[in-house]
Amino acid sequence: MLAAMPDSAPSPLSVGGPSPRDGGDACPGTLRLHRADDGALARVRVPGGVLSADRADTLLAVAGRFGDGELHLTSRGNVQLRGLDAECGGGPAELLGAAGLLPSAAHERARNIVASPLAGLDGSPSVSGWLSELDGLVCGSAAAAALSGRFLFALDAGRGDVDALGADVTLIAEGGDCLLRVGAADEVFRLPAADGPRAALLAAEAFLRAARGSGAWRVKDLPDDVRAALVRTIGTAAGPTAHRPRPRAPKAPEPGLVTAPHGTTTAISVGVPLGRLAPAQWRLLTETARRFGNERYGNELRLTPWRGIVIPGPFEPLEPFGQSGPSRQSGQSGQSGHAAEALDALAAAGLITGPDSPWTGVGACIGHPGCAKSLSDVRAEAGAAVGPVGRLPVYWSGCERRCGHPHGEWIDVVVTPDGHRISHVRGEHRDPRAAVRDNPAELAAAVAAARA
Repeated sequence: MLAAMPDSAPSPLSVGGPSPRDGGDACPGTLRLHRADDGALARVRVPGGVLSADRADTLLAVAGRFGDGELHLTSRGNVQLRGLDAECGGGPAELLGAAGLLPSAAHERARNIVASPLAGLDGSPSVSGWLSELDGLVCGSAAAAALSGRFLFALDAGRGDVDALGADVTLIAEGGDCLLRVGAADEVFRLPAADGPRAALLAAEAFLRAARGSGAWRVKDLPDDVRAALVRTIGTAAGPTAHRPRPRAPKAPEPGLVTAPHGTTTAISVGVPLGRLAPAQWRLLTETARRFGNERYGNELRLTPWRGIVIPGPFEPLEPFGQSGPSRQSGQSGQSGHAAEALDALAAAGLITGPDSPWTGVGACIGHPGCAKSLSDVRAEAGAAVGPVGRLPVYWSGCERRCGHPHGEWIDVVVTPDGHRISHVRGEHRDPRAAVRDNPAELAAAVAAARA
């Protein structure tokens, strides 16, 4: 069993109490709303992106009753409700709490956990056990309530997908063990799989102690010497050290039918143009989840950090991580044909169901008029510039903050007072920039050329 890390006593920061960073953490939640130009905004944490169809119904009901009716997916697999009435009071939180979407008021903004969306479906092990345990540990830790809304946990099924997202604490499935990564360090610590969630929590609590007085929200914000000392402290308690560079490029699920190595269809994967879902699209997704649900996963949707949705089914997935035995089909014949039929219906509803969609790889921040800081309606501009599928993804930002931008390699389009700046980003490297004045045709051509 993993021993407690040095100085692992509970942090003196009280639940909901003051900390040196409270004044600047403006990340919204369901209890602390953000005032945007299109109304109040609530961000509902969905750990691992795992959402039952019933809870999805609740989100839609809250969006329709208090907001603009739409649901917006974030780059962490969460859901944002926009256009909320300033007089809505505690109504949204009350409904979300009754549905189990708000298990701890003190920790609601700390429940930032991403997980491999295809875990258990494509031959990779399931991380559902890790997810439920880690979420429970975070909600049960008084110290963890002081984590900022920016701090991120990642549970990687060994695919390298969410490990590439630059989380603060990452667990990686490998064989019968797990690897623990803190920040962007190349060092990982090997420990038994069963100890992973507890180790992740202890690492987060150790970060809080290291960050006192520094103003750091995340591991990467720590001074270099403090960050190095933190990694050494965690390594002392965690286990053997190995060298494993973090993957540079995330591996988002490809839209379409998901198959296991033996050829069985195990899930449906769709992308959501600009992460925005109309009520009819959301209802269709939940109806599909109910139709293809199974005993293991129930009627489940998995929201991905790439603004997509995976619906497990129609066959039994592979055995979960830490168990062995042959995978079994559900015994329902003809389901693969039904899955293809469902995929066609989702495509007809405007969702991305294949790599040939012109919306594949296109993303944007909320832009004007929803955000006062945005210099342009970048969503409309992104839609006007949609064309042939490019080799690289493209992300449009209405200002230099570049909220929600992807990781890895992409074409970065940023609106400036002088026009649109287009650059090629590869990790920390940015190629020389090109600027395009206010000419829609020229802008679309420049973006298409950059993506190619």
